[in-house]
Amino acid sequence: IKPSDSSMMMPTYRGAAFSTADIRYEKYNFEDIQEKNLEKKTEGGWAAMLQHYFVSAWVPPKNETNTIFTRDSSGTANIGFMGEKKTVAPGTEMTLSADFYVGPKDQAALSELSDTLNLVVDYGFLWWLAVPIYKLLMFFQSIVGNWGVAIILITLTVRGILFPLTKAQYTSMAKMRNLQPKLQELKDRFGDDRQKMGQAMMELYKKEKVNPMGGCLPILLQMPIFIALYWVLMEGVELRHAPFMLWIDDLSVQDPYYILPLLMGVSMFLMQKMQPMAPTMDPMQQKMMQWMPVIFTVFFLWFPSGLVLYWLVGNIVAIIQQKIIYAGLEKKGLK
Repeated sequence: IKPSDSSMMMPTYRGAAFSTADIRYEKYNFEDIQEKNLEKKTEGGWAAMLQHYFVSAWVPPKNETNTIFTRDSSGTANIGFMGEKKTVAPGTEMTLSADFYVGPKDQAALSELSDTLNLVVDYGFLWWLAVPIYKLLMFFQSIVGNWGVAIILITLTVRGILFPLTKAQYTSMAKMRNLQPKLQELKDRFGDDRQKMGQAMMELYKKEKVNPMGGCLPILLQMPIFIALYWVLMEGVELRHAPFMLWIDDLSVQDPYYILPLLMGVSMFLMQKMQPMAPTMDPMQQKMMQWMPVIFTVFFLWFPSGLVLYWLVGNIVAIIQQKIIYAGLEKKGLK
């Protein structure tokens, strides 16, 4: 049993997994195996051992009853299946068969062996969103023949689709910033009387036609898409050993010269500078926000190049969108 190479920012899974007639896909990690032996009787099913981009799996016949089991033998974790006992009469012969797969998490190849084996490419609870994003990424790659360019194209597509939400977000934020002087006046007038302060704020929002949650809702709607895209790129074995251009010859490993993470940090810093902090923000919060580009840059130094490329392109597109949106708002008299 070897420890996983997972980290907080890159939570990859190393361990066992299985499927039964009632359970489409479930992980059974090394700690589970050490604590309790798995015994699941089922028709069909499969048993597998996973390691980020690779899988080894036993897939017994669908129409036979099998027992999926695990064993811990002196620190070695095992998972497999046992079929029902067979009796071979004297002078006769019998053929027993099962599929054994060892290789990359190729979703097409895994789906041919079992309807659920492709679930070892684990997109988490957003799988329903990640699957169409994966198919779109595959479509772009089939056209351009370069996974790096395909990542850029899908990032541009996602950002383009979400542009109306982005515009609504920045418009709401601009309106809220313009209301700060009036909000400060209310705070000075009512002091510690929170009830009157709250009523006055609601009346001001209503009069100015501003929704205080208008800047948060678009972000909440966008986050599932960005998280799903993150998992598609994280789990994609297609990026392993896939070159992009220049010094990036493997999108599944970190940038050897740390150029992409540094560019990502610069883009994040520029984005932050384009979004002035509210005067009412706590000084400690302001300091934390100022250090965010540095913190993210440090984390991204060890990220796979494909993920950093996606984040960098997303930031560049966001900066361009901000310039366009802010220019339109200034014409309407909003700073």
